[in-house]
Amino acid sequence: MKILITGGTGTFGKNFLKFLIQNHKKKLKRIVIYSRDEFKQSELSKIYPESKFPFLRYYIGDIRDSERLKLALQDIEIVIHAAAMKQVPACENDPFEAIKTNIIGAQNVVSSCLQSNTIKKVIALSTDKAAGPINLYGATKLCSDKLFLAADNLKGKQKISFSVVRYGNVMMSRGSVIPLFLDQYKYNRTLSITDSKMTRFNITIDDAVRRVYWCINNLLGGEVYVPKIPSYRIMDLAKSIDNTSSKIKYKIIGIRQGEKIHEELISKGDSYNSLEAKDHYLILNNISKFQKYRKNYKKVPLNFCYSSDNNKSFLSVNQLKDLIKSEMINFNI
Repeated sequence: MKILITGGTGTFGKNFLKFLIQNHKKKLKRIVIYSRDEFKQSELSKIYPESKFPFLRYYIGDIRDSERLKLALQDIEIVIHAAAMKQVPACENDPFEAIKTNIIGAQNVVSSCLQSNTIKKVIALSTDKAAGPINLYGATKLCSDKLFLAADNLKGKQKISFSVVRYGNVMMSRGSVIPLFLDQYKYNRTLSITDSKMTRFNITIDDAVRRVYWCINNLLGGEVYVPKIPSYRIMDLAKSIDNTSSKIKYKIIGIRQGEKIHEELISKGDSYNSLEAKDHYLILNNISKFQKYRKNYKKVPLNFCYSSDNNKSFLSVNQLKDLIKSEMINFNI
């Protein structure tokens, strides 16, 4: 395998690299970690030095820079596009920068991959905020999703496929609610809750990594892969933070700009083109492609919506406690 990971020093990129080395090292011929943060690259190279892992290369580069990207893509077969501006407030405050990275950067990835003679598979990571977006981050990621899906129609006779993987909050990732709660609890035991009715999807980083690797080997192109993952209620999450008492102190601060009470992974508008399997859904760019998947999938009902509040699976307080404990070890917290 010859793989390039954009945003390769982020939460997903680091854990995907770890997964590949631990489970598929013999298959690895070339891995390119492409990101613009030289400090993170330096830190990651201490864990995985090129001297010890000769198939590994670290490239300083920005997806906004198409020429640098094309250079890094030489002799690559698989591209995992994980680079993005992901913080909702940052995107709201600096919309031009979010558009340059999340939309124009995505277009650069698509164009560069289409011009390559070696790339066979491109998978872009998305977010639940791209389904029915109400903030700029979600809107830019929806545009990104559309670019990758359209590319699968633009490829002509090229033997290359473009797919998208969309999932909810990665547990313990930077900027997410659990590290915030842990930090607040550590110092003053008062948690900031925007709305007590709020629910969110939840996925561990290990599960996200395994799902993306599955997609490399199983998706045909032109689809959005949506895993079936559990939800949690924000008040249950708050209770799970305190290991000594259920009487957690919290304050309701009100919903923030661009924030939803409940998140969606599949909107009602997507139900016309969505298929269901045992552990995931597919949103097809064109429902005529259903014939390719007929054996293992069924169509979802019209007006179906996969939302964090109508989910069939919710994590209990005890389950959340166990997951937080295990994920703290994974993230060295």
